[in-house]
Parts: sequence; C-alpha cells; structure tokens
Amino acid sequence: MKKLKISAVVLVVIVLLYVWGFALKPVNYSVESEKINGLKIVFISDLHNCFFGGKDQSDIFKKIEKSQPDLVLFGGDVIDGWGGTENSLRLMKMVAEEYPCAYTAGNHEEMREDKEEFFEEVRKLDIPVINGDFTEFDINNQKIRVYGIIDYYDYYQENELNSDCYNILLLHQPEQFEPYDPDMKKFDLILSGHAHGGQWRIPFILEQGTYAPDQGIFPHYTTGQYQYGNCTHIISRGLAKPLRMIFIPRIFNRPELSVIDIS
Repeated sequence: MKKLKISAVVLVVIVLLYVWGFALKPVNYSVESEKINGLKIVFISDLHNCFFGGKDQSDIFKKIEKSQPDLVLFGGDVIDGWGGTENSLRLMKMVAEEYPCAYTAGNHEEMREDKEEFFEEVRKLDIPVINGDFTEFDINNQKIRVYGIIDYYDYYQENELNSDCYNILLLHQPEQFEPYDPDMKKFDLILSGHAHGGQWRIPFILEQGTYAPDQGIFPHYTTGQYQYGNCTHIISRGLAKPLRMIFIPRIFNRPELSVIDIS
C-alpha cells in the first residue's frame, strides 16, 4: 500500500510537471500604434527542433491557424546547436504555405557547422532569412519592415528606418536591448526569446524565473511586455522542451506561442 501511494504521488508530480513545463500555451499581447490599423503576428521563438502534437506538428499548427495571423515571425533558435532539423523545417514549411513569414537565427544556429545549409533549406521554403538585414511586407495596405539580428553586438548594421513602415526588430537575446540606445528605441516593436522564461517560475513572486543564459541567476528579462516611449519590447518564453530539460524541467513556465495584436 505504501509503495502504491508513493507511486501515485510520483505520477501526480510527473503530470503536473508536464502540464506546467511541456504543454503548449498561446499567450496574447496587445500593442497600440498610430501606424497600424489592425495587424496580428504569431511569434515563434526557441523551438529547438521540438514538436507539438506529434512530429506532424499538428498541435502547434492548429493553434497558429486558430490565431488567424497576418504574419508569422520565427525569432531564432528554431533548431539546436546540434542534432536534427526536420521538425522545425516541417513546421516552417506548413506555415510558409499559408502565411507570409520571415526568420532570423539565434545563438544555437550560429553554433552549427552546417548553419549555411540550414539557412538555404529555409530559403527554399520562400522564407526570408534576415540575419543582419531586413525584409518588407505589404499587409492590409500597410507597410511592415522586419529586421533580424542574431547578436546585437556583432551583427547590428545601422539602417535608416523607414518612417512610412511599421518597423519590427527580431532581437534574439533580450538582455542586449538597451533602453538608452536611441538606435534601438527607433523600432516600433522588438521581439525576443532566448531566456526560456527563466526556467523555473513562481507566478507573481518569481515571475522572471531563476536562471537565463547570458543573464545568470535571478534574471531581469525573460518574459513579458515592456514599453519605452513608442517602442514596445515583447519577450517570449519560447517553445523549448528538449529531453535534456527533463533534469531541469520548466516549472510554472509552459512553452509559449506568442500572439500579438497591434491596433
């Protein structure tokens, strides 16, 4: 009987860890802008070649469809620094067939010896790869310009922003945003990931989590929405759920599919 009770407790803990660490959750953000009269973006960050709903990516794709986005943006670390790429490319293909989209790499892509081959596979899907550059969209008669930076300190190229466009920056590492940097505050919207929500969170108490890469213990920028004048910065908790995380599972920190309404 004692062993049965212990087994039941272990099972409950496993289920709770799964729900609060591995089950996908759409997270909605609202952004106001005088430049935009209605735009919905789905932001996908830190996928790390994971799959949701089976390797056909059915769960995450259904949630993307339900959000009815005008634009889908892939914000870095869609694959790991090692291992396969098939799950990420499958999702990117599905998305590209239905929605305009763009992609910028993260630090994990940069670690790979075959990164250029992966970038070429993404381009074959008609997805712009904007590492240190930008691409433009015309959506609902509105001009959208999307910039992408892998590492701000190494890749930032000063470009004059087009004031007639709504200017978005995909900045993978959120700690690299400096609110006193006038070049960064020129953007209307900045989207980041990388920090995985701080890994272990206690909502309302330890909201930013316990640890994030490049920020260390008790990080400041792992999730949420920030406003700096006319510039909005959104940090996604990302979608990573690799098997290696079973030893440090995400707690109260479900993988996030970011859905952004701009009006």
